[in-house]
Amino acid sequence: MIKIFNSKPLGFGFRSGLLRTALCLLFAQTAWADNILKDVKAETQADGKTAITLQFAEPVGDIQAFSTDNPPRVAIDLPDTSNAFAQRRLQLTNGIAKSVNTVESGGRTRVVVDLVKNAQYRTQAFGNTLVLTLDSKSAVGHAVRVSAIDFTRGDKGSGRMIVRFDGANAVPVMKEQGSELVVDIANAKLPADLRRQMDVSGYATPVMNIDARDMGGKTRLVLNTKGKADMMAYQTGNEYVVEITPRASAVGAKTDLARTGAVSSGKKTSGYAGRPVTFNFQDVPVRTVLQLIADESNLNIVAADSVGGNLTLRLVNVPWDQALEIVLRAKGLDKRKDGNVIWIGPQQELASYEQAKEDARIAIETREETISEYIQINYGNAEAIAKLLTENSKSGGGTGVGASAGASVGTGQQRGFLSPRGSVSFDPRTNTLLLIDIPKKVSEIKQLLLILDRAVDQVMIEARIVVAQDSFARELGAKFGINDRYGIDDTNPGVTRDSGFQVNLPLSNPAGILNFSILGANTSLDMELQALETKGRGEVISNPRVITSNQKAAVIRQGDEVGYVTTQASGSTTVPQATVEFKEVLLELKVTPTITQDGRVFLDLSVKKDEIKDFLSTPTGDVPQIQKREVSTAVLIDDGQTVVIGGVYEFKNRDDVSKVPFLGDIPFLGALFKKSSKDMEKAELLIFVTPRILKPAPRIN
Repeated sequence: MIKIFNSKPLGFGFRSGLLRTALCLLFAQTAWADNILKDVKAETQADGKTAITLQFAEPVGDIQAFSTDNPPRVAIDLPDTSNAFAQRRLQLTNGIAKSVNTVESGGRTRVVVDLVKNAQYRTQAFGNTLVLTLDSKSAVGHAVRVSAIDFTRGDKGSGRMIVRFDGANAVPVMKEQGSELVVDIANAKLPADLRRQMDVSGYATPVMNIDARDMGGKTRLVLNTKGKADMMAYQTGNEYVVEITPRASAVGAKTDLARTGAVSSGKKTSGYAGRPVTFNFQDVPVRTVLQLIADESNLNIVAADSVGGNLTLRLVNVPWDQALEIVLRAKGLDKRKDGNVIWIGPQQELASYEQAKEDARIAIETREETISEYIQINYGNAEAIAKLLTENSKSGGGTGVGASAGASVGTGQQRGFLSPRGSVSFDPRTNTLLLIDIPKKVSEIKQLLLILDRAVDQVMIEARIVVAQDSFARELGAKFGINDRYGIDDTNPGVTRDSGFQVNLPLSNPAGILNFSILGANTSLDMELQALETKGRGEVISNPRVITSNQKAAVIRQGDEVGYVTTQASGSTTVPQATVEFKEVLLELKVTPTITQDGRVFLDLSVKKDEIKDFLSTPTGDVPQIQKREVSTAVLIDDGQTVVIGGVYEFKNRDDVSKVPFLGDIPFLGALFKKSSKDMEKAELLIFVTPRILKPAPRIN
């Protein structure tokens, strides 16, 4: 039998065959109830207790009773019972109870008693009457003994204190006092060896230390914390767990509350999104606990017939989804979720069901008839796609595809996207795939080819290489001398003697010359001033561009091969033989573009520009000197954006002076005794790149 708990009408569209079977069995049963709740009465007794009497048409059968702390309630589930109580809600004014509510659903009736505060309860059946007795006095169960106190670090920096008892009757009560969290256990004795303070600051959690104290027969545990934290506690059997988690930011908390619809209580446990609940179960059937969680979660819960047993559980401010995990872990259960339905059963049972379901699917596939499909490949390569489909990603073995038309990939164990019985061939002449497999696999592969076999985007890459040069040169030089004329004497009658230039600082290639002479009676001063000034400016712009497909390398080059003569000995002869060798002088662009998902382009490129700088004279001829400019890089660029991927700036400044010592340093006059030159050169290299994505035009069928 399968038990279904639901807090709202079950929906349709379940994929699980087991769920559909359970629903059919449920609704196929007759909805008549075996008993009827006829009347509800309440009275306050002399000892302060409140007695609530339920009157039935037939003797009382099995019931399930439980209580919750927040809000304080006592609930009684009456299986196979219909509700004939006319008031539905009985308002009370005296005693510990505030009201009694009766609700019928799915062939059962639930009676919920709202309390003023937490109270102990007891149920007694007398024939057709059930009496619920409420006692507001805090009753303490049988005394237990604390056997161990442990502390561990949990997920996301949480601290977990685990208290173990030698029995299951411990009744812990947790409360906050400033930065301290106090847990009082009235019916638990603390051994002498556990009465100490534990320093747990080294665990890097909000808990700094735990102080275990004996308070005259009861146990008090004080946890000193730092910072803001979320706190929760739960009890399963002989264990009581307190978990303290660092509180998330206010923005995150608001987001979680808006998403989950939780009441803003200031406490949120990381990792779970359910609304916080507080449960106090003492030996309650597991099915009853699952029903409560179904009510809180607004989910439908399907419990297998093997889910049974009772559970003692105390949960304080715990998200309902975490409460469900705790219950499942405590009873060795597991769950599977399908939409808003949760299927719960023993772990081994669920695993066995899923294994049997998978075995059945495989068995059906091995017996299913295969079909043949011929698929035309438009943009891709049929051989490459065949290899992709048969990649042995699941078994790790090798695969092979025939190179000739119609060569078949052998069948066997499952490979890639094919079933164990599938095979794929290709015809390179017509670029067609020949596929044989079961219909399900054929359909999956055809859907895959709709994604793979499509036109690839192309990219046009345009580069601009700019070489700018500026030059400036200035030279100043001078030469002068003195001519002497001597009169007629006895030694050299009628002879004139010329002394020539005494200062000679000329320019090698002057642009202008200024000559002048100063004549005297017997002496003349001849002077020549020389000057040169040159200016130059030039720009060289190269603009290579290329179009290529996405992730395909492209190369474009333009240039010359410059020849030159070399001599070398050849064979046994010693006479040098002249040979001609060549050097490439190229403008070249190499690029591999990759289009990203967000529409940008990643370029792996290399740009080169060579020029002949000069020729070096050798005995066999002139050898060219090549000036190289090259950049290799990888860059991410927006579509249509232009960026500078590289640049070199060169600046040369040179001053030269040749002068006559001492005389060349004389102000103003020293210019006649020296030669000066000034050279400045500036060269700048910039490389620009612009990618443009070329979308393929839509096909017209």
